[in-house]
Amino acid sequence: MDLQLANKVYIVTGGAKGIGAAISKAIAAEKGIVLIAGRKKADNQAIVDEIIKSGGKAASVAVELAQPEACKEVIDFTVEKYGRIDGLINNAGVNDGVGLESGNPEAFMESLQKNLSHYYNLAHYALPHLKSTKGSIVNIGSKVSVTGQGNTSGYASSKGAINALTREWAAELLPYSIRVNAVLPAEVWTPLYETWINSLPNPKEKLAQIVSRIPLEKRFTTAEEIANMVVFLLSPASSHTTGQILFVDGGYTHLDRSLT
Repeated sequence: MDLQLANKVYIVTGGAKGIGAAISKAIAAEKGIVLIAGRKKADNQAIVDEIIKSGGKAASVAVELAQPEACKEVIDFTVEKYGRIDGLINNAGVNDGVGLESGNPEAFMESLQKNLSHYYNLAHYALPHLKSTKGSIVNIGSKVSVTGQGNTSGYASSKGAINALTREWAAELLPYSIRVNAVLPAEVWTPLYETWINSLPNPKEKLAQIVSRIPLEKRFTTAEEIANMVVFLLSPASSHTTGQILFVDGGYTHLDRSLT
C-alpha cells in the first residue's frame, strides 16, 4: 500500500534507537525524507547511513533537545535543507526513575525538561511550516500515563501531559487541517527497555512475568509495529483521524487481566 509519504519531510526525535529508529526506517521505506534529531552524533549517523544504503533519504542533527534553542535549531536546519516540514514525530524521552520518595523537586523539573518540554518547543517552532503543508504531528506517549508504574513521577507526569497536549493541539489546529495524534506503547523490547529490565532485581524472572501478562500472543510489541501505526497516522490514509490516543500494546493496558 502506498501511503503517499514520498518526498515529504518528517522530523523524528530520538530517531536513532529503538522505537525512533523503527519509525525513521518505516518513513524511509515509504520514500519519505527523514530528519533525525538526537543527542549522539554517531548514533544518528549510523541510522542515516543505514537508510541511505537501503535507497532512502535521511539526514541528522545532533542536539540536546532539553534546550529550547536546540529545538529551534532542528526546525531551522530542516527548513534550510529541505524547504518544508510535513510531519513532526515527538519521540525522544527517558524513563528516568525520578519518583516521589526517591526523587527531589530539582530532579522532577529536570525530568519534565527531558521528557515534555521539547514536545511543545518543537511543535511551536514547526507550526508555521506545518500550516503551509497541512502536516501532522504524532506524539509518542506511554501506557504509564494511564496505569502508573511506581517510582517514575517525572516520566509519568510528562506522558500524561503529552496525552493532554495531543487533544489540545488537535483542537487548536483544526482551522489549519493539521492532525495531531498520539501512539502509546506498553511493553516494547528496545535497548532502553533492556537497560530498565537489567536494573531490576531478578531481571529474568521479571521479564518472564511481564511477557506472561501480555494478552495477545504473550509477546512484546515490536518497535516496527509501533512504527507502522505512526506512518499510517502521518499518511493521507488517516486523513480524518485527529485527537486520538492509540494504544499499540497487544491488549496489555485495557483487556481483562483474567485473560492472562
